[in-house]
Amino acid sequence: MKRIETKPVKAKASIRVPGSKSYTHRTLIAAALSDGVCQVLDPLRSQDTLLTLAALQQMGIRIDDREEKVVVQGGKGHFSPVAKPIDFCNSGTSMRLFGGLTVLGQGAYTLTGTRRMCERPMQALLDSLTRMGVPARSRNDNGCPPVIIEGGHRQGGKTAIDCSISSQYLSALLLIAPCLEQGLTIEVSHGPVSKPYVDMTIDIMNKFGVDLHRSGYSRFDVPGGQTYHAGIYPVEPDGSNAGYFWAAAAITGGSVKVLNVTASSRQGDIGLAEIFGQMGCKVDHTSEGIAITGGKLRAIAVDMGHMPDVVPTLAVVAAFAEGTTKIHNVGHLRAKECDRLAAVSNELAKMGIETRVYDNDLEIVGGVPNGAEIETYDDHRIAMSFAVAGLRVPGISIIDPDCVGKSFPSYWEVLDRLYRR
Repeated sequence: MKRIETKPVKAKASIRVPGSKSYTHRTLIAAALSDGVCQVLDPLRSQDTLLTLAALQQMGIRIDDREEKVVVQGGKGHFSPVAKPIDFCNSGTSMRLFGGLTVLGQGAYTLTGTRRMCERPMQALLDSLTRMGVPARSRNDNGCPPVIIEGGHRQGGKTAIDCSISSQYLSALLLIAPCLEQGLTIEVSHGPVSKPYVDMTIDIMNKFGVDLHRSGYSRFDVPGGQTYHAGIYPVEPDGSNAGYFWAAAAITGGSVKVLNVTASSRQGDIGLAEIFGQMGCKVDHTSEGIAITGGKLRAIAVDMGHMPDVVPTLAVVAAFAEGTTKIHNVGHLRAKECDRLAAVSNELAKMGIETRVYDNDLEIVGGVPNGAEIETYDDHRIAMSFAVAGLRVPGISIIDPDCVGKSFPSYWEVLDRLYRR
């Protein structure tokens, strides 16, 4: 258990956060698909991204992990067979993206994970692969991992995908599409939620020299026979992780700048800065990064369907705001590392804050939070979001603080830099 120290926060602080988890996954995968040696600069090294690296190595990709970069020898869109199950623990991004990558391999691949991972849905992706002529099934016939996917069926063609639960299904298909013989036309039947993550996938594909055509988020046409080109690819800072430090400024009245994070990024979670602006904070876009200065917080109504990972962060800030904050279109948070709607509601209740959970919405009635022991549910975002409350509220303790290693192993050290010396 980690007790958060409640002491004065610096009037002004500048923070660096590590590389984007989402961009690190996608860049490493694109590098593995490339036609030569790629240097991935400033990648995030966390439990999830290291699982992606390990899985690529299991599938025959040569990787040299150095201090400041990861050097990847691309396999030109081909992977080796893997006899043993590939264990992704609780990395949903890895699991779903590799659900696509295995199509480019040889033989049957079994993808598995933790107990919670084996409760998270995969059926929509399996159905889409089946439409492409790829044998793909859930071993327990429940639509969840372990899943078994047979590689070598590379013809491509046309398919459809339901992205009402996750956009990662679509990203999985997009990443492999250039390597298929006929390319791939993808019709999106529902959703997608979390649209910025689709844009990030396409951004990486474009940077590696891949072309595609799209009609908004409803249809994607990717010509086959294309090549991901080797090169040097930097990873930008993580917008989701920036949000914790903007939240710290919002609830303490301080001013925190997250360096090298800009509004030009395709990371949707950077939009949390503007949401805090709507709640009464001052937002400064500078050449160095985005700064938030706290002000008198007021409740808002906001659709967070495309920024789900920062909903716990917003919810904690809303606990300090005047009025009832209404967060819409977030039902898919139930299928994350934990049921995040239930987790946020339960832990805010311990702090004396009223919440209301509906099918697709979450409401937080602002008040005067009190101290509490926060259960993390083995969910990194619950731990990091609620830790921020401890900067202002005495008596906040985080159970299982090490779960932050999933996405931000140095979180506690960086949080400590906010304190006034």
